[in-house]
Amino acid sequence: MHKVQLAYTLASERATSRPLHHPLIAMLAAVHATGSISGAARKLEFSYRHVWGELKRWEAELGQPLVSWVKGQPAVLAPFGEKLLWSERRALARLAPQIEALRSELERAFALAFDDSAGVVTLFASFDEALPRLRDRVGPQLHLDIEFTGSVDALAALNDGRCLLAGFHALTASKLRSPTADTYRSMLKPGRHKLIGFARRAQGLIVAADNPLRIDSVHDLSRPGLRFANGPRGSGTRIVLEELLGAARVASAGIDGFESGERSHQAAAEAVASGRADAAFGTLPAAQARGLHFVPLAQEQYFFVTLAPHLKHPHVLSLLAALQSEGWRAELGAIPGHAAERCGDVLALSQVLPWWNYRKPKPARGAAAASSRNRPTRGVIE
Repeated sequence: MHKVQLAYTLASERATSRPLHHPLIAMLAAVHATGSISGAARKLEFSYRHVWGELKRWEAELGQPLVSWVKGQPAVLAPFGEKLLWSERRALARLAPQIEALRSELERAFALAFDDSAGVVTLFASFDEALPRLRDRVGPQLHLDIEFTGSVDALAALNDGRCLLAGFHALTASKLRSPTADTYRSMLKPGRHKLIGFARRAQGLIVAADNPLRIDSVHDLSRPGLRFANGPRGSGTRIVLEELLGAARVASAGIDGFESGERSHQAAAEAVASGRADAAFGTLPAAQARGLHFVPLAQEQYFFVTLAPHLKHPHVLSLLAALQSEGWRAELGAIPGHAAERCGDVLALSQVLPWWNYRKPKPARGAAAASSRNRPTRGVIE
């Protein structure tokens, strides 16, 4: 088995963030995309001789063919080359939020080293494609230190005093006794917590390109033989899905794969792209990134939450100003499936979340089971 070693680079503030990759996998992806060694060389801005030599060197190093070398025919990846390319894509899809968290932690350390005046805002949040972009926009004077976790764990971190802000997403028009209300109601208190609008985004089914199985609703998830890739327990995505299933009167026990849990939207989409699953539930950008079809089912709100005294914190005030800027709202609204709805506005919890009220309802039958289903597990990042 070959070892994996990670490295990082330091670049100027204006430099574009580059995805984590291995040079060999980049070459394989370029050959796969262009169908030729010369096309791959142009795509990567290398010489033909360099790409050809590196592929041959790696074939000798790994002891297996990477490319089918047939004169006069388009270059195609050998089975082993295809497996290498698929393996990295799957791994990066599963680890994307952790990689972003690692990048954030390193940038925080260097921000403090290079500039003692740089402000730091700690944010525990469910992953969203907009958050890395927001971090880039507010830097370098304000460093957004993001720890990607599940919605439930993010709110718990805020209540434990481990962060200034938490990010979670939920359906707002939920009933008083619903998976959403049962999960979040006890974690949010009017007067103590303050909601900050961030985005409205679409969630839905992620299925194969062109949707060959004609999967159009949650009812289709219970078809015999259909394989589903679910989100992890404690994730906001799984709570949204449970609410949609309840409204449609679809029993989760009849869905093959419901009790399993992929670590992120990207990992769930990769499960569909690789053929391990027929459907998943997640966001539009996750589907588009793997060339998959998206069936929108729900519009949810993504919020930041902070404790009332934190609203006067100078770094939080700076972040609110950035969220309210026209430039950021335009950038956020350009992300597929997203809308900058009341972004940066401080909102009244009891008005925005109609399922919240001051009197705690009596537990409904089955509430204990719902609470158990939504108890977070280690490694939750959505």
